[in-house]
Amino acid sequence: MSVVHQLSPGWLLDHLSFINKINYELHQPYYSKNEPISSVHLDSLRMDSVSSLGASATFSASTTKPEDDDGGNFEMFIQRYVFRSELFNVTKPYITSVIHKECEQSNEKEDLVNDVKKEISISVTGKKRKRCVVFNQGELDAMEYHTKIRGLILDGSSQLIQEGFKSGFLHPLSEKQDKCSEPVKLPLDTCSLSELCEMAKRLPSLNELELQTLQLTEDDISVTEQDLFSRVVENNSSFTKMMTLMGQKYLLPPKSSFLLSDISCMQPLLNCRKTYDVIVIDPPWQNKSVKRSNRYSYLSPLQIKQIPIPKLAAPNCLVVTWVTNRQKHLRFVKEELYPSWSVEIVAEWHWVKITSSGEFVFPLDSPHKKPYEGLILGRVREKDALLLRNADVKELRIPDHKLIVSVPCTLHSHKPPLAEVLKDYIKPEGECLELFARNLQPGWTSWGNEVLKFQHMDYFIALESRS
Repeated sequence: MSVVHQLSPGWLLDHLSFINKINYELHQPYYSKNEPISSVHLDSLRMDSVSSLGASATFSASTTKPEDDDGGNFEMFIQRYVFRSELFNVTKPYITSVIHKECEQSNEKEDLVNDVKKEISISVTGKKRKRCVVFNQGELDAMEYHTKIRGLILDGSSQLIQEGFKSGFLHPLSEKQDKCSEPVKLPLDTCSLSELCEMAKRLPSLNELELQTLQLTEDDISVTEQDLFSRVVENNSSFTKMMTLMGQKYLLPPKSSFLLSDISCMQPLLNCRKTYDVIVIDPPWQNKSVKRSNRYSYLSPLQIKQIPIPKLAAPNCLVVTWVTNRQKHLRFVKEELYPSWSVEIVAEWHWVKITSSGEFVFPLDSPHKKPYEGLILGRVREKDALLLRNADVKELRIPDHKLIVSVPCTLHSHKPPLAEVLKDYIKPEGECLELFARNLQPGWTSWGNEVLKFQHMDYFIALESRS
């Protein structure tokens, strides 16, 4: 369970616990008279190399084998993995309150001198034009929005944080922790999945009628890399599988499925002819810092609108979209994106990021970075469905302005899990889809051009093995 506490304001989540309760166990056969086989799996499924990619992929599965001719037995060797706990080691705020106060005092002085909220600029003949305003219109809009929700963020978070202290989940910053300021060395993800998606486009396209899901079961199967990039891959087994792709190893949790592609190659999701009861979307929003950097890709609003949500969504599907604090993005989702998908807004929630000592990761009133992000929740409502909706079907109302409070992962854009906080608002055993995902979850289908990013073996630690 990822929910540590649930109160009227919302939930206190343990993201790390959620990951580590996934059954990350690799079952590998070994010969009882020898050491466990670790480098060579007797029943591994090797995928042929494709010259245009210059790489191969291996799926490791596991089966038990009958007694060998010389009396030995093949038994199961189980290797358990857990996520690196240091990636959630957020003990101190990213910006301390002292630095924030200094910034506030500096801004206050400028406000008094320049009357910044209304005066835009002053032009003097023969002199260079000077900008006297601290905040542009977008920032002023953000400040107005922050003023509206500040109280509920502060009060609701305080209640959940106090409960976390009582239970021992959160704890005051110790002197030992305070002195430990060395940055966490993040594992290297040397396989560029997004570049791999680009290279995959050079492969000959398969007939659409041949595009089926690729099911990784206990039985041996022969597949090629072309299959990986043109099909939804499903691990229907009850244990984890390991996949080697371009020399990098990834863990695929049980009962999970994924499609590794970019937005131009989503057709395999549609070819499955499956619709989803909940769709979570974390779009790569365009902003100035992203545009200046070559590290992250982004999509324009027009490209995001082209995502085929109406074809993927089941009737009454719950759509949840992560939104940055830019009011431009918030208005776009509410006024353009959801209406274009026939999605009716039902609630707006907030993810509040705290340290393990119960502080906001950024000062709540910081003019630049806020310690919260938004989620816009909506229901797919077709016009005919509104008229013909079955009165006997009771739909639980989704409350507005709920808080999801958690210690964030230090990995960029590793969002907290929503499965448990959404379960009351979707039908039991409902089909779940995450778009622009960077990790996999049991019971969910995940799509994105970096969909395996946080499944990289370097983010996990092997525990003591057992047979």
